[in-house]
Amino acid sequence: MAGERLHPESVSVELSGCSKEDARVVFDALRACYSSDRRAEDVPREFHEVRPTVWLGTFDVADARESDPGPLRLRASVEADVQGGYWAIERFRTTLDHLFTVQDLSTASGDQERELHVRLENR
Repeated sequence: MAGERLHPESVSVELSGCSKEDARVVFDALRACYSSDRRAEDVPREFHEVRPTVWLGTFDVADARESDPGPLRLRASVEADVQGGYWAIERFRTTLDHLFTVQDLSTASGDQERELHVRLENR
């Protein structure tokens, strides 16, 4: 069937344990590589001074763009939870490895989806 996707092609990304500036660095780098539900003007903001803030984005890995966002500078490490289909996660992980030093913290696999919990650091 024409136009039918053979596998899920989007991943959801949840960033936590980081500053709003570092969240922006990560999302801007990923948006340079893939189409996303996050627009350039979607600047991460802190909504509460005490409670931790979590930032969310969805990226379509089938819509990959050749991009070199240049040197990325995180102030501190960023923890990311990434969820999607097996093919999408593998492709997304390759991009993360290109952009950052990635440390695997945990993985979980289901019938149709895989979840990664990683720490991103400067290359």
